[in-house]
Amino acid sequence: MSEQSTTFQRENQRVSSSDLLQAIAAGRNIKLTGCTISGEIDINRLFASDEGFDTAKLAVTNRGDKRIVTLDNSIEMTRCRFEDDVFFAPPWDRPETLSVVFRKQVVFNSSTFAGQSRFSSAVFEGLAGFDGCKLEHVCCFRNVRFCGQALFRTVMFNGYGLFNAAVFEQEAYFNNTCFSKGGNFTKVKFKGKTDFSGVYSRSRSVPVYESVTFDRYQHGDDETFWRFIKQASQEAGYYQLAGESFYNERCAHFWRKLCGIGYDELSSTRKLLRLCWGGVRLLPEFVFGRLLFGYGERPTRVLIAGVLIILACAFFYCSDYGAVSYQTASETMTEFGFMDGLYFSTITFTTLGFGDMCPDREDLLTRCVTMFEALSGACLMALFVVCLSKRFSRG
Repeated sequence: MSEQSTTFQRENQRVSSSDLLQAIAAGRNIKLTGCTISGEIDINRLFASDEGFDTAKLAVTNRGDKRIVTLDNSIEMTRCRFEDDVFFAPPWDRPETLSVVFRKQVVFNSSTFAGQSRFSSAVFEGLAGFDGCKLEHVCCFRNVRFCGQALFRTVMFNGYGLFNAAVFEQEAYFNNTCFSKGGNFTKVKFKGKTDFSGVYSRSRSVPVYESVTFDRYQHGDDETFWRFIKQASQEAGYYQLAGESFYNERCAHFWRKLCGIGYDELSSTRKLLRLCWGGVRLLPEFVFGRLLFGYGERPTRVLIAGVLIILACAFFYCSDYGAVSYQTASETMTEFGFMDGLYFSTITFTTLGFGDMCPDREDLLTRCVTMFEALSGACLMALFVVCLSKRFSRG
């Protein structure tokens, strides 16, 4: 059989949706360039008795009430315009009745979808290419599984972009894509390399991202995603959400710095050496910047750290190892109790220094603990003020 007979190929022509659906049902490879497709492309039309499609070569498997359609043909439609809806998905009111499996690559690069587009519950076993597409209405990839690369670079989602419960097994690229009316990434699983660099929103709408997961979070792959959420939240005026996204972004950036560029290509020994060196180099940032300071978004952590230092030092001062005494001549002490230690620890931490109590000159350990507490208090109080001002002056 010749290549021409196995390929439905058109260029700069007007193609009807019925002819295109029949070519798909016949197992022919699709290759359209610069074409205009008229009519609704709905995979469910193939099973309508009044349509008259020949589906003898269509691979269909029934699992209870669910119909699984497997397409072994490649689909490549670049720079095309779809005048009506494009549905490779079950009806809205029966979401569990159909699943389309694309065995080979599916490419719609630089195409325009004038109507709705739905690929819900589909499986892309090969490349899924939507680079440069313009989607005028709702685009739904709900419950879709991308087994190969998923390319959504420079896409214009002029309607809602719905990816909830989708699974990206391999790389997922959304570089410089616009979600004009928002997106839904609820329960999305990114298992491969992910890049949201340059993604933005125009209508001050914040994408939904509840329970989104990144398997490669220790490589910092989620950094650009949280930057996108942060910027969208700031533009929409959700400053607390922007702060949380900033914290997640900084955590991801920490992991990216720890692993470094080209980490996946290194041998096991060099990976271990890089992690050890990076761990030593980034230890101060991890302890103070992330755990303690929370990158300016966790003021409660600073407050808790201050309370713990005050209490720990108070126990030390009233123990047998502490040597603290009153300086007033009229004061006689039979026992230095916990409240005395707490009082001295508090005024030391806050650097008040009333002068009524001080560590013994001959006790080096107590004086060192006192110096440590005073320095800690000065630093933590400054950090606490910075955290509060950062959170409440944002925007």
